Amino acid sequence: MINFAWPWLLLALPLPLLMYRLPAKTKAGVATLKMPTIIENVGGSATTAKKQHIPLILLSLIWLLFVLAGSRPQWLGDAVNIPTESREMMIAVDLSGSMKAEDMRLNGDLVNRLEMLKVVLGDFIERRVGDRLGLILFGDDAYMQTPMTYDRKTVKQMLDESVIGLVGTQTAIGDAVTLATKRFAEKEVSNRILLLVTDGRNTAGKITPDEALELAVNNNITIYTIGIGAGESAQNTLFRSQAISRIGNIGSASSFRDLDEKLLTEMADKTGGKYFLAESAEDMEEIYLLLDQLEPVEQEQQKMRPVSAMFYWPLSLALLISFGYILWLTLAPKFTKPE
Repeated sequence: MINFAWPWLLLALPLPLLMYRLPAKTKAGVATLKMPTIIENVGGSATTAKKQHIPLILLSLIWLLFVLAGSRPQWLGDAVNIPTESREMMIAVDLSGSMKAEDMRLNGDLVNRLEMLKVVLGDFIERRVGDRLGLILFGDDAYMQTPMTYDRKTVKQMLDESVIGLVGTQTAIGDAVTLATKRFAEKEVSNRILLLVTDGRNTAGKITPDEALELAVNNNITIYTIGIGAGESAQNTLFRSQAISRIGNIGSASSFRDLDEKLLTEMADKTGGKYFLAESAEDMEEIYLLLDQLEPVEQEQQKMRPVSAMFYWPLSLALLISFGYILWLTLAPKFTKPE
């Protein structure tokens, strides 16, 4: 809907008409109110009555547009919910070589771990309305792919565009936790949540997991860890052997299921979070639903309407008509034949 910031200025619309209707003073009094010279210069004895009204119509239109611009018309959009406090969640995703393992079923098809993660984690990201989300990708090192933002669409897009091996084939868990902690420390927030998703153990990086964990504890960061795979307690199965044979470039069976559950559990326990083990896409979906309960989206209590200024439309039109009229007054006599 259209709204006016200064609607009282609209009272000035009939001002020229009131001045025109005021009775003229006699010679003994104040000088008679005269019409602008730009009106008097147009016409003459050969000018028709219709042409005599054109300047008055144009000037009235220009005055109308200027008054409308001065009243500051605005377009009010639909009401948007605003969270009552800031909630921040950093998501760290493992892109090491073992994420190529095709041991996850998604809609009946066998896919690798990253492809499953993109779909299920993408749905989780879309549900975090009102949260500021960030995305960290880690392998040999950890990189900030998306800084903290309310734009969930961009975060999901960056996740969808990630590929295995983009940041190396190893797993730098300590660097990922440290990078998230550093970004959290730059802002004053009410909730500091790190969601760490990996299928291995720390094999690279400049910061050890113990050092990173101590830093996270000191900065009041809650870490939820998700391990993808069967974990250290998994038994050898025929399916496991078949899966390993399909991804022979990954390496031995230990590297395929080399999930450090002890480390992930310790990180979650010491920061007040929780460790989850996901062996399927269904497990991941249940985990994210549980996370929605453990860290609910902040209740949206305040509303605001986005405001878009529109004053430049009548102002631009008024200036365009004014310049066009002045140009016509300047050039018209040159093309008019004298009688």
